[in-house]
Amino acid sequence: MSMTNSQLMQALERSRCETRPRCSDAEWDVRVELAACYRLIAHFRMTDWIYNHISASVPGEPGHYLVNAFGLMYEEICASNLVKVNTEGQLVDDVPYDVNPAAFVIHGAIHRARPDAFCVLHTHTAAGVAVSIQAEGLLSLSQHAMRFHNRVAYHAFEGIALNPDEQKRLVQDVGPKNVLILRNHGLLTIGTRISNAFKEMFFLERACQIQVAALAGDHPLTWPDPQVCEHTAAQFDQDSNFLQNRDWNALLRLLDRTDPTYKA
Repeated sequence: MSMTNSQLMQALERSRCETRPRCSDAEWDVRVELAACYRLIAHFRMTDWIYNHISASVPGEPGHYLVNAFGLMYEEICASNLVKVNTEGQLVDDVPYDVNPAAFVIHGAIHRARPDAFCVLHTHTAAGVAVSIQAEGLLSLSQHAMRFHNRVAYHAFEGIALNPDEQKRLVQDVGPKNVLILRNHGLLTIGTRISNAFKEMFFLERACQIQVAALAGDHPLTWPDPQVCEHTAAQFDQDSNFLQNRDWNALLRLLDRTDPTYKA
């Protein structure tokens, strides 16, 4: 029997009451923002059921990060049911949740190797996987794709990410870049903030959708000048001063209007 909205809110409140006292104010703020990121990925239809992960570092706790409990849909993620693990994939808190081992292999490796990797976001969308299969990878065909011109790394497929030995090759392949296409697998973005990782993924996904659509036709393509592509990418590199987080704040307002339970 499904819960009513009132029962759901009561259950979330119990979870919040159990989790909130264990957290610093800084950790709770990260939990709320990370839960918002999960809900936005669900809102924009970039989920793969209970699979994939979005992780964020815990402030003041080097080597610890927050990630989704294995078995929850993204629509169910809230601040209090995120789990804290170390970069070895072990639960830090005594909670009745499990963590998907693939979260450790991919996310643990990047958090451990990249101190600047505050947030790591991974998806398996149809368009993202399609582009990961194409030999040329992401093409600078659209303004969305030019955002990532010469800024994408690639990692060869080695099977389902359950082998810890893959971590060293994953870290080597991504290097200092913030966008990684996992061949025959999906997309990954890294951000110094949760909002950065989400925005990179949103526009990377759009770029992949546009590329798949453009290549599906039999008409000649218009190829921008490489210098224009690099100029456009540099413009995107500097857009934070202009945007001042307006876009992320607008997305949070969207969640607050539609379903604010992510804050619970």
